[in-house]
Formats: sequence, C-alpha cells, structure tokens
Amino acid sequence: MDTNAIYVLWLRDVKRFLRAKSRIVGILMMPIFFLLGLGLGLGSLIHLPGGGNYLDFIVPGIIGMSLLFTSIFTGSAVLWDRQFGFLKEILVTPNSRTSVVVGRILGGATTALAQAFIVVVIAMAIGFGIHLSVFTPLAIVFMLLIAWTFISLGLALGSLISDFQGFQLVTSFFTMPLFFLSDGIFPVSVLPSYVRIVTYANPLTYGIDGLRIALLGTGTFSVWTDLIALLISSAVLTVVAAYAFTKTDVG
Repeated sequence: MDTNAIYVLWLRDVKRFLRAKSRIVGILMMPIFFLLGLGLGLGSLIHLPGGGNYLDFIVPGIIGMSLLFTSIFTGSAVLWDRQFGFLKEILVTPNSRTSVVVGRILGGATTALAQAFIVVVIAMAIGFGIHLSVFTPLAIVFMLLIAWTFISLGLALGSLISDFQGFQLVTSFFTMPLFFLSDGIFPVSVLPSYVRIVTYANPLTYGIDGLRIALLGTGTFSVWTDLIALLISSAVLTVVAAYAFTKTDVG
C-alpha cells in the first residue's frame, strides 16, 4: 500500500470536515436529541434490571449511534467523487485501490471520532460520569473499531450504488435496525430471545458494550469478547469494501 496516498486522502477528508460547520451541527443534532429526550426526559421513568442511572446506560449507546451514522454515510463521498470526476483521477494513478480504501477509512474514522468526543463532552455537561479504570483508554479503541467497521460498510455500499437517492434509502435501511437491534437503548437481557439472536450478530452491540466497560466499568460481555468481535467485523468489512471498490464504475 502507498502510505503517501493514504495520508493525502486522510488529510483531504479531515480538511473537508473542518470546513463543513453545518455538517458537524447537523450530524450532532440527533445524538443531542436522544441524550436530552431519552437520557433526561425518559430516564427517570425507566428502571434498569440491575439498577443504575439510565443516562449513564444510554450514553455509550448514543456515542455508538453517532459513530454509526457518521461512518456509514462516509460512503456518500464515493458518489460525490464519481460525479465530479475526482474518483477517476485517483484511480488512474499507480496507487492501489486498497490504499484508496484505507485512506478513506482513516479519514472517515478521524472525523467520526471527533464528533464522538463532542458527544462525550455534551453528555458530561448534562450529568454523565466516567468511571475511571484500567479499561478507560480502551474507549478510544472501541470508537475507532466501530467507525472502521461501518465506514467499510458505507464505502462498500457507495461503491456498488450509483445514485444518491438509492444510497440514502439503502443506508437508512441499515442504520436504524443496526442501532435499535443493539443494546444501545435497552439492555439485551430484557429483549425477547429471538431478538437477542439478531442483537448478538450485530457488531454495534459489541462496540457499545465495549464502550460501557471502558467508560462505566460494567458490560454484558467481557472486554476481550467485544474486542475480538469488532476486530473480526472490521477486518471482514474492510475486505468487502476493498473488493467492492475494485468493481466500482468511475463513470
């Protein structure tokens, strides 16, 4: 892989993110709405099976939601680049398509993590408390793996879909079920057994659970189970994205 190409594509995505102030505000609106509406509004009415504060429970889920939405919509950049001819320009260079995919993933992951940190700051401002432990630094690792996994999915979809309307419909079909069929809003233990099967197959479930262990010191699975599940899902989807990118039509 060409590290220079990866760096250039990463830097391009970061600069686009810093210049698009309205995009940052727009993407953060839904996490803030969930934090205020569910964490503060309904939090006093919801009692967790093992006790505890519902706001603390839901914050890792909101962070995961922010990462999911930001990451998967990164695939739309492929459509924009195809439309304006930039995709054709980078593909006629000697750089491998795998380098292009990795550069895009790293750029998208950087911007997704920046927005996730903003969500954490807002959550702390309204009462969320981080329980410091030896696992706390792993929060960054879990955020990165969540972003990597779903950016790969978004790039794969963006490579295979040629129009914006189709991309928005398909990504909407993925994002909402992925979020609501994780344990971001409700504990896995309260879900029906047939729903749990789907939840256990969802990579976001392990990402959110890993964030809970890192930020709160408690979770459904072990930290190693969460890490291994996310590493596998990110690796598999990176391969899928690279393969889909080799089949993309540059127009």
